[in-house]
Amino acid sequence: MGKYENGKHKGHLDWSDRLQIEKMLRQGYSKPQIARYLGVHHSTIYEECKRGEVELVDSELRPYKAYSPEAGRDWHKRAVKNMEKGLKIGKDHALARWLVETISAGTSPAVACSRLGKTPETTFSCTLCRQTVYKYIENGDLWPLTNKKLRFKGTRKKRKKKVDVAPAAKAPRGESIERRPKIINSREEYGNWEMDSVESCENGKGCLLVMTERKSRQEIIIKMPAQTSANVVAALDGLEMSYGSETFRKVFRSITVDNGSEFSDCVGMETSALHPTKRRTRLYYCHPRCPGERGSNEKQNQMIRWHFPKGTDFSKVTDEEVQRVQDWLNGYPRLILKWRCSADLFNEFLESIA
Repeated sequence: MGKYENGKHKGHLDWSDRLQIEKMLRQGYSKPQIARYLGVHHSTIYEECKRGEVELVDSELRPYKAYSPEAGRDWHKRAVKNMEKGLKIGKDHALARWLVETISAGTSPAVACSRLGKTPETTFSCTLCRQTVYKYIENGDLWPLTNKKLRFKGTRKKRKKKVDVAPAAKAPRGESIERRPKIINSREEYGNWEMDSVESCENGKGCLLVMTERKSRQEIIIKMPAQTSANVVAALDGLEMSYGSETFRKVFRSITVDNGSEFSDCVGMETSALHPTKRRTRLYYCHPRCPGERGSNEKQNQMIRWHFPKGTDFSKVTDEEVQRVQDWLNGYPRLILKWRCSADLFNEFLESIA
C-alpha cells in the first residue's frame, strides 16, 4: 500500500499525488472524487487546488485558470521554510557555553534552566525550558555536549504495573514497613529517613552508608571501612554523639532499610549509645526485592554513582571527596521541592527544633 493504510493517505501530498490531481481534473473528476481516490479529506484537495492555481492562455489567447502541480509543490516548500525558526538561543555564545559547562558537570537540563535569570552570573539574553535544551542537545546545537554525557536520558513514563510483593524467606528483624504510620508514608513531617549502603568494586574495601530524609531529601553520606552491621551501628552512634541524644530523636524519628545483612542489628541501631536503656529511633524493614519502597534513597544512590561509578574502590576515596558529593547533593535544586535545595529545607527544620 505504501503511503496508504486502510484506504487512508499517510503524510503530506507528494509529487505523484499532485500529478494525479492534475490528471484527474483534466479527465473531469470532481474534487471529492479525487479525495476519495487519494484517501484524503475533500478539503485537502480543495486547498491544494487553490494553492496550485495558475492562469494560462489557450490557443486563441484566452485566459483560463488551471491547477499546476509545480505551483502546488512550490507553495508547500515556501510554507515549510517559513515554519523553520531560528534557535531561541541565537548567537548568545555565553549562554551556550554556560549550559555546556553546567550540564557536563552533572546538572540536569531541567535544573540548569531553573537557575537561568536567578543571579547576575546566570542572566543571559533569554531563558529556556528543559524541552528546548534537550532538543538542542539532540540536534547537536550544544556541541560537544551529547546525550551520552547526560546523567539521565529523558524517557516517556510507562504505565505502572501492579507487582506482587515477594514473600519473605523469613520474618524481618524489626518492624515491617507495613506497620509504618501513615504520617511517615505521606511525607508530612521531617525526621523520617531511608537508609542503604553503596558497595565498593568486587575486590575493593570500604563502602558508603547513605541516608535520605524523606521530606527534604537531605542526604547524609558516611564512609565505612566495611559493609557490616557493627559499622552501621557505629555510624549511627557517631551521628548521635554529634547531634546529642535529645536532638537525635527529633531528627531521626524513623529509619527505613532493606533486609541486607549490614542492617541485621535492629536492636543496636535503635538503642541509644548515650542512654542504653532508651530507644533513639524506630527501624522499619522493606519487603524483599522492593527497592521502590525506598524510592528517594534509590534516586540519591543513582546521583551518587554519577560521582562514584560502579567499580569505585571506596578505600581509596577520601573523606573530603565524600563530603563534596554530599554537599553537592544537598545543594541541588529539585522540581519536587519547587526548585529549592534540600539543605535550605533541612536547616529550617533544624532551626525549628533548636
